[in-house]
Amino acid sequence: MRAAQIQKYSKKIQVELNDVNIPHINSHEVLVKVKAAGVNPLDILNLNGSVRMIADYKLPLTLGNELSGVIEAIGNDVLNFKVGDPVYTRLSLNKIGAFAEYAAVNEDALSIMPENLSFIEAAAVPLTALTAYQALHDILRAQPNRKLFIPGGTGGFGAMAIPIAKSMGLYVITSGSERGRSRTLSIGADQFINYKAENYANILSDIDYVIDTLGTKEIKAELGILKPQGKLVSLKAGPNYRFAVDNHFPMWKKALFSLVGARLDSLARKNQNEYHFLFVQANGSQLQEITKLVEKENIKPSIDSTYTFGDINKALIKVSTGHSQGKVIVTF
Repeated sequence: MRAAQIQKYSKKIQVELNDVNIPHINSHEVLVKVKAAGVNPLDILNLNGSVRMIADYKLPLTLGNELSGVIEAIGNDVLNFKVGDPVYTRLSLNKIGAFAEYAAVNEDALSIMPENLSFIEAAAVPLTALTAYQALHDILRAQPNRKLFIPGGTGGFGAMAIPIAKSMGLYVITSGSERGRSRTLSIGADQFINYKAENYANILSDIDYVIDTLGTKEIKAELGILKPQGKLVSLKAGPNYRFAVDNHFPMWKKALFSLVGARLDSLARKNQNEYHFLFVQANGSQLQEITKLVEKENIKPSIDSTYTFGDINKALIKVSTGHSQGKVIVTF
């Protein structure tokens, strides 16, 4: 089979399409014939080695974190899936490889695809939807009738996070460019801020939760709009000691991440807030809950563009520029 691989970590986006063996599956895995795969900023971080402290891989590495496809074979102990099932997944952290014609996937990371989505649409869902779900349920433990702010919520993440937040009874505020206003309001946002015309830091206050998608430069302003005991979870700004503890990292990593996150933790304490960092995990049972919501509300992910597998480098470059309006998808 063909697989998009790197031989070494590099800032240059130039993956190789190599012929490799179809993966063997263990007793708890299924073999998926990949139909489509989502291309994400995380893939760029995997490619250049930026997340090696969180997830280090043996090289050569087949890239890709999320996919949709059809099950071609099942392991002896697989209970909940059968050959022919259309499935989608965020692959386990220790076994990525969605940019390939076949993938071995543990059944604990899988869900049947939503009936209202195509393979291309389904491949756009797992990473962003699980990120939103884990941020809201696992970290923020968000309560109904509270206020949530998602800066930069007009892209692929917001397309999933806003409906999930609304299903939990939250009042959702987001910001972005004016061209994203109508879509964002149509999927449930209660308030939209055009970041070119208005500064959210001058408008918002007494916010309960923030999901940061912009990174370190915005954390101080985002913490400034939270009420005391408010919580912020960042997808970009970086890990801290709390993150290392929650992920059961060894002591030396706890010490390192304590240093790395010290400034962010200090800013949060000054405002009587909590700072958290999230690196999304595979979770089939959560993805099954997301599937129910996607079907019930007829949620459609925001798709920017699709590329054939042969143009994987073009797809990665498109994502690396940060200018995509929604998900970039590779098709097989």
